[in-house]
Amino acid sequence: MTPLQAQLIEDEAFRQFPYKDTVGKMTIGIGRNLDDVGITRNEALIMLSNDIEKVRYALTKELSFFKTLTPARQDALINMGFNIGVTKLLTFKKTLMYLSIGDYKSASQECLKSVWAVQVGERAQRISKILLIGS
Repeated sequence: MTPLQAQLIEDEAFRQFPYKDTVGKMTIGIGRNLDDVGITRNEALIMLSNDIEKVRYALTKELSFFKTLTPARQDALINMGFNIGVTKLLTFKKTLMYLSIGDYKSASQECLKSVWAVQVGERAQRISKILLIGS
């Protein structure tokens, strides 16, 4: 950490969640003015990579069969977990049970029976197909 970074952290503090600064600007992190500066595409991709890894880690921990799935099926579950959260994904009991025993047709069908599938439409259709074919 540079001396300037240390000064700015002392002056601005780290804020994990967005807040309004003293002039009413939405701010996050260490003084990042979201209203006027926003984030760059590169920063968004870094956050995306971090979020993907958090979901991957959680699914690996929660689902004993996760690592046995094809990379595409793993990615499909990560996509769902990213969208609705791992806790909510874990409520898809039948979908996950079918995946665990390799019944990909039933897993795919169960996935489409959810409220989530209605809400996200094409995304659910695409994920369901990946669960079915594995690629």
